[in-house]
Amino acid sequence: MRILIAEDEHDLNHLIVRVLEKEGYGVDSCFDGEDALFYLENTEYDAAILDIMMPKKDGLTVLKTLRQKNRHLPVILLTARDSIADRVNGLDSGADDYLIKPFDFDELLARIRSITRKHSPHVSSTLSVGDLTLDIRSHTAKRDGKVIELSSKEYAILEYMCMNPGIVLSRDKIAEHIWNYDYAGGSNIVDVYISYLRKKIDSGYSKKLLHTIWGSGWMIKENT
Repeated sequence: MRILIAEDEHDLNHLIVRVLEKEGYGVDSCFDGEDALFYLENTEYDAAILDIMMPKKDGLTVLKTLRQKNRHLPVILLTARDSIADRVNGLDSGADDYLIKPFDFDELLARIRSITRKHSPHVSSTLSVGDLTLDIRSHTAKRDGKVIELSSKEYAILEYMCMNPGIVLSRDKIAEHIWNYDYAGGSNIVDVYISYLRKKIDSGYSKKLLHTIWGSGWMIKENT
């Protein structure tokens, strides 16, 4: 899952990025509204976190521009303003949620999960493919009831694949959702992580779930 952070307080921006990356999200960040719009118009994101008080263009202007273009991207607004009128204005402008500074990062993560789940066809917090299950809230995976130890990036890739069972996902498609602009396109990093996942979820099982589609990418599905 890939998220944009637009926050002009540099320390807070960097801290949010570190927290989200630790959770396995691909994260891009910027410090003003003009850059935020550029990112949003040129990249496919799963959610955006916009500070209201930003230079060049404020968060509400960025949000209104998105909605005018019929972009239904999940958006959380960040602000130091705590009046009811400010919150109503933010929500009426098309925000999915509104978080007042200072905030707890566990709450931010919970709200990200909530807004992305609302925009997803998967209303449950559990994903399943065959006897493989993922808990989106705890970022844990089990196969046949046995816990699978995964790194944050391994989990992020597996979650993305389980959200798209039976669909071929190319190297670039996976990279776009898991990594940020720093990703060196064309490298074999995705292949390496797929290899790790295959060993962890399929090794020792007669039914394989992770399949290579030669020349196209990979898919996860239960063979019938």
